[in-house]
Parts: sequence; C-alpha cells; structure tokens
Amino acid sequence: MRGRRVAVTGIGVLASCGVGPDSFWDGLLADAPRGERRITDFDPSPWFGTKEARRTDRFAQFAVAAAAMALDDAGPVDVDPDRRGVVIGSGVGGLETLEKQIVICHTKGPDRVSPFLVPMMMANAGAASVSMRFGWRGPCETPVTACAAGTHAIGNAARMVASGLIDAALTGGSEAALTPAGIAGFTNMTALSGSGLSRPYDVDRDGFVIAEGGAVLVIEALDAARARGARIYGEILGSASTADAHHITAPDPDGGGAVRCMELALADADLAPPAIRHINGHGTSTPLNDAAEAEAIAKVFGTPGPPVTSTKGVTGHALGAAGALEATAVLLSIDRRLIPPTAGLATLDPDMTIDVVTGGPRPWEPGPTLSNSFGFGGHNGCLVLAPDD
Repeated sequence: MRGRRVAVTGIGVLASCGVGPDSFWDGLLADAPRGERRITDFDPSPWFGTKEARRTDRFAQFAVAAAAMALDDAGPVDVDPDRRGVVIGSGVGGLETLEKQIVICHTKGPDRVSPFLVPMMMANAGAASVSMRFGWRGPCETPVTACAAGTHAIGNAARMVASGLIDAALTGGSEAALTPAGIAGFTNMTALSGSGLSRPYDVDRDGFVIAEGGAVLVIEALDAARARGARIYGEILGSASTADAHHITAPDPDGGGAVRCMELALADADLAPPAIRHINGHGTSTPLNDAAEAEAIAKVFGTPGPPVTSTKGVTGHALGAAGALEATAVLLSIDRRLIPPTAGLATLDPDMTIDVVTGGPRPWEPGPTLSNSFGFGGHNGCLVLAPDD
C-alpha cells in the first residue's frame, strides 16, 4: 500500500448475530446457530421514511444503515466532500426487488412493473444511496466480484486514500439475497448445507449457510485521523486481487490463485509470512473451498502457520458482504485482543494442517492479520490489517 498510511476510524455492521459492533462481537463468541442467517428484526425506520424505504431495496438499506453507524462511530470527518469516496461491494444487488417485480410482470402485466425496478435492483444502488445520503462526492464505485466484493471494495478504497486521490472513504459490502429463487438456485447447485449448519474446515462440512448483512468502515489518512484525535481501530497495510482462471464456481484445487493473492497482499504490505499473526479465513464450509484454502495457507505459511478462524460458523456466508463482515471481525479482534473461535467446527478435517481456533476465543497479542475472500468466478481478494502502532 504505497503512499499515505490508511486508518480505520469507524465501524458500522449489521448481521444475523448482531447489529452494531458490540452486539456483532458478542455474536461471534456465541454458538453456531442452525439455518439461514437472516436479520429478522431489522427496522429501516431509523434511517428511512416509509415511502423512501419502499423505494430502496433491502441490500441498499443495509448499506445506508451501516454507513450511518460508521459515521456516528468515527465522529466528524472534516474533509472536502469532493475528496470523500464511497466504495461498497455487492455480489448480487437488489435481487429481492428483481424477483418480486418479475412475478408482478408475469401475473399482472408489464404495466404494473414498478418504475423503481432498475434503480432498486442495480448493484451500485447501495453505494449510490450512501453517497447521496451523506453528500460524499468523490469516486462512488461498486465491485461486483461475488464473495470477494466486500474485500475488493475495502482494498480499492484504501488504495485511493493511500495514493492521495481522496482523503476519506466509506467502504465495505452489503447483501440481501435470501429470496426464494436465490435460495433455490444455491440449493439446486448443491452449494448449501443440507444440515443447516456452517462447519468451516470440519471433516463433515456439507456446504455453506446463506446469510445477509452489511458492514461499512470509515477509512482516512492516518495522519489526519491522529490529528483530529480519532479512535483508530487499525490500519490497512495492503491488499491484493487475483483470478483462479479455473472454473465458474469451483476453486483451483491446488489453491494456486489463493496462494498468489496472499503473497501479493503480503508484498503490498511489505511483510514476510512470519509477520502474520492471524488469518480470518474465507472458510465457507463447502468441501472444495475449505480444502483449497487450507492447502493454500499451508503453502504460504507452512505448518501449522498462524491461527486461523472462520467467522462464517456464526455469520453464515453473506456473499458480497462477507469480506466486509470479516474485516470488521478482524478489527474487533484487534480491539478486544481475542480471536473468535470457528463456531460449528467439531472435528478438523484430517487432511488439513492449519491451526484452526476452536472451542473458545483465543487471547493474542494483536499484530498483522490476513483476511481472505475467494468467490465464484475465481475472484480472490486479500487484505492485510494491523493495529495502529
């Protein structure tokens, strides 16, 4: 990450295990639930009027709510609005709106399709809504790279700040794809767990548990954050992006793309593998993904390597929001000086030689941490996060 150092000064998060940083953290330390991870008690009224909420897809509501929380947490960011960017990823966008309006088109006719269909369904609606709501007029972008979208968003935004293109950004990911057709699609491709349990790295893992949620970070130049006396959760040291160029859904079985991505992220952060103190793994609980990731981690870091955890045992897999939720988990791990356990893991796959945190949170001396995201299409993204020194 060449140029200016980049700090994280605000966190906003919504997940099935908790809304807001404190509740989210408490949820990460709880037992793994069963079944889809829906935010059952989400109420958009603190951020949207009734009419506005009807015209905003659920995933964009999550983005605005998380951004508002992050800004409240960060305090005043005294930056020219033209130099404040918004980079928020999504893997699917407004699927709920699209699905409902297709049904209306076929049952009631095309004249009854909402004129708000396109602005509600488009994947950039989350970032656009945040930009308009808060008046941030710098670059406003949306990576749409499946399950790596949130990680790519944060990495891209941090690079903008580091390069001096902008001075601050709202960045993360948002997803709300728990619709009948969305769930059926994942079910019929046998990606979802038949047991309803997310069991990352477990010998009996049988697929991921689909989730919704969103997380947004306030990031800014470290010197400016220190000058205004901001609370600094951590620093973004580096990031990387690669492609497997292998298969539309299956990962490269030898983990080649993931290996390159982790190595490039470390190089971007100017760190060697022994400097990494913790890895928040992608760990989806699917047979192929977990095996490929464990193989890749062992190739880069040796055996057993740094402690690895997958928070998807609790959160489930929130697709394009997953990387942002996991970056948030890393920052809170640094703040709380604990690594959450991999909930749902009972018996580590004997073919894996990595050090997976299980049974309870592990105390640690916070240091540079790698956060991995590997998505459909072979999209790989890695972030290196660290405490402010």
